[in-house]
Amino acid sequence: MTISVLNSIIFFTSIFHLLLPPISVVMGSSSPGNCGPIEADDRDRIQFALNLEFLEAEFFLYGALGKGLDDIAPYLTQGGPPPIGARRANLDILTRRIIEEFGYQEVGHLRAIINTVGGFPRPSLDLRAENFAETFNRAVGYKLSPPFDPYLNAVNYLLASYVIPYVGLVGYVGTIPNLYNYTNKRLVAGLLGVESGQDAVIRALLYERGAEKVVPYNITVADMTDRISKLRNQLAMCGIKDEGLIVPLELGAENRTTSNILSADSYSLSYSRTPPEILRIVYGSGDERKPGGFYPKGGNGRIAREFLHKP
Repeated sequence: MTISVLNSIIFFTSIFHLLLPPISVVMGSSSPGNCGPIEADDRDRIQFALNLEFLEAEFFLYGALGKGLDDIAPYLTQGGPPPIGARRANLDILTRRIIEEFGYQEVGHLRAIINTVGGFPRPSLDLRAENFAETFNRAVGYKLSPPFDPYLNAVNYLLASYVIPYVGLVGYVGTIPNLYNYTNKRLVAGLLGVESGQDAVIRALLYERGAEKVVPYNITVADMTDRISKLRNQLAMCGIKDEGLIVPLELGAENRTTSNILSADSYSLSYSRTPPEILRIVYGSGDERKPGGFYPKGGNGRIAREFLHKP
């Protein structure tokens, strides 16, 4: 019941504020100047999101069931290669049920986008434990020993999941104001509602464990989320648009709380990111022209592919 209520709250609040003109975010001094909007039509903007939807679908389905789109909905892959390294995670019953639901939701998202604006083949995805380990090494600033394994237990898997849906959420926030067609706006608002709900559930589950240590490291769950969020801000290079589960009072809601279960700006509105920012994060390179990370060969679709050919 708690999760259902949380999903509903996030869905309606997201739709409400996203139909309003966006409020600009103050950029940090390190902003490189390429943080503004890009030129693209509705079709390309919505198709860009397929890259993240493929990633989420495969990670959640494999994590819960040990199998992915090739078994659940092979027609959606459109001939793209299967992910490498994805496997069933060692989850407790509750977490497995939640992640399984998330996986099926992502299948629906892929179908909704493809049916509305068309699609493209599933991009090459790297879901190996070693790839996640490298991300967490960068987040903490040193090589973890033993290497972080997202499939080892429920806490590790939730932390690895913390890495993914939020990026899709802020991408949808940045997409809606730039869409022209009302039907497309409604589609993306619906996608955003579920993405934000997923992120909220993951963050709530992690917040409950916030003071626990991530075994066997001397780092708490809450501290790990803070480090991951800082890494994403560094990679995106467009100011602070990502925050961990615990924040200083001055960054909390109305400067009255240090809990940060829903990451939001000073107006308690969701942050937004552009496609270049998102690519910098998911590539792990800090450069939308240099693939890597979860996308060893880069994303698909016109927006992602054009960046790969820019000098």
